[in-house]
Amino acid sequence: MKFGIFFEISVPRPWGPGVEKRVYDHCLEQTMVADEAGFDFVWAVEHHFLEEYSHCSAPEVFLTACAMKTRRIRIGQGIAVCVPEMNHPVRLAERAAVMDIVSDGRLDFGTGRSATWTELGGFRADPDTTKATWDEFVRAIPNMWTQERYSHDGPGFSMPSRAVLPKPLQKPHPPLWVAVTSPGTELDAAERGMGALGLTFVDFAVQEKKTAEYRRRIRTCEPVGLAVNDQVATVNFLFCHADDAKGVETGRRLAGSFGYLAAQLVSARENYPGRGYASFGLLPQLRRPPADPNQQAEQPPNLCIGDPERIAKMLRGWESTGVDCVNFLLNAHETVPQEQVLESLRLFGKEVMPRFKK
Repeated sequence: MKFGIFFEISVPRPWGPGVEKRVYDHCLEQTMVADEAGFDFVWAVEHHFLEEYSHCSAPEVFLTACAMKTRRIRIGQGIAVCVPEMNHPVRLAERAAVMDIVSDGRLDFGTGRSATWTELGGFRADPDTTKATWDEFVRAIPNMWTQERYSHDGPGFSMPSRAVLPKPLQKPHPPLWVAVTSPGTELDAAERGMGALGLTFVDFAVQEKKTAEYRRRIRTCEPVGLAVNDQVATVNFLFCHADDAKGVETGRRLAGSFGYLAAQLVSARENYPGRGYASFGLLPQLRRPPADPNQQAEQPPNLCIGDPERIAKMLRGWESTGVDCVNFLLNAHETVPQEQVLESLRLFGKEVMPRFKK
């Protein structure tokens, strides 16, 4: 199995001088320690306007800084938002190619279309068209990377024949992924030959079913690029401590803080249900109010928190579902002191990771 770290970069109020810099510095330090500990990926989101939850609006800049401070860990854009009002596909292709060059060919390119009305509405994007523009972008960008000149005329964007420069270092191009938050997106990934970057918390049985169907479909896929990226990743929390009780207690506080922030997001599917974001049938006025961040009830299933033995046992469960990679959220709202986050990474790298690296 492979292991990654995943950054939302949440910044708690009050936003006094230097607060955002301190959080970014913590994330960069965590990335360096993860690189030394043997982690495979560092991923960063692209979010806009999400106060406290995520101040990571320019992941290309942050991930380039990560690349400059590390030697081997892969740099994962998780994700580039493929919505014309937010990003032009040429600019996505250009920035990704530069990131691949300066990282010595370590870029993984994740794609998606945003899930909150706060972001889509802030850019005046039409939620009913984002699925189509995502599909248009992920078919165009690999051609921009691999063709000497490229032209396009479609509903999402158009351009005359131009040389999109520079070209990525990796050949034929960086691995392609799509963020999986809505049911069925893992099937979209498989049919296009893309990796499934799971960003929602599910249990073992659900993950196993999703992974099996992904594997079945990707065998007969029509890839959007020149290479198939047959990988499934899931997301989890990580807090590893020599004292199991302390690890579980701190890990639950971490998960509770993240859940508290996530519960306050304005979901597109709840506030603008339609073709692009199908409603789960729950009206916005019936949403469950955000829980207390310290509340222990209704934690996500199968968390990687506790001592090395407990976490290794949990990862054996994830391994049995067929996933290739587990990406970990290390902190939320600066709930866990930085030194404890770094100690957790080091202990995981020393005591847990070797059991899965053969």
